[in-house]
Amino acid sequence: MILLFHLLAVFLPKRLIKGYLIPNIYVMDSFGKKLRECREARGLSQSELARQLGTHHSIIGKYERDEVKPTIDVVKRLAEVLNTTAGYFLGEGNDTQILKDPVMLKRFNEINELPEEDKNCIYKFLDAFLAKNKLQAILK
Repeated sequence: MILLFHLLAVFLPKRLIKGYLIPNIYVMDSFGKKLRECREARGLSQSELARQLGTHHSIIGKYERDEVKPTIDVVKRLAEVLNTTAGYFLGEGNDTQILKDPVMLKRFNEINELPEEDKNCIYKFLDAFLAKNKLQAILK
């Protein structure tokens, strides 16, 4: 629940989280750690990921141990295969540092590109959903 509030604090207007003072938390992970977490979240072994990239599994291990840094083209391909963004791997903007789920990150980025009217609909839905869960928590 706390992670959800942190995500909302980063991506949604402050009016949606009024009443909650949530500090921004930045976790500085290495490229390798982010790569491993994304790979594991997708349920892929190093060998399976390497096969999809057309490389050897040992190079994936070296990336994950931060022994070797991939080229930007490799980072883009990794992001595509792992369903996230190159910016996530590269630490672009501190706001994305708290996101560990690459699928969630991709969804937030897609929402961010929607027209304002569509974003407002999503915000209203999230407001209602969060209010419902907060009320349920109080009633328990």
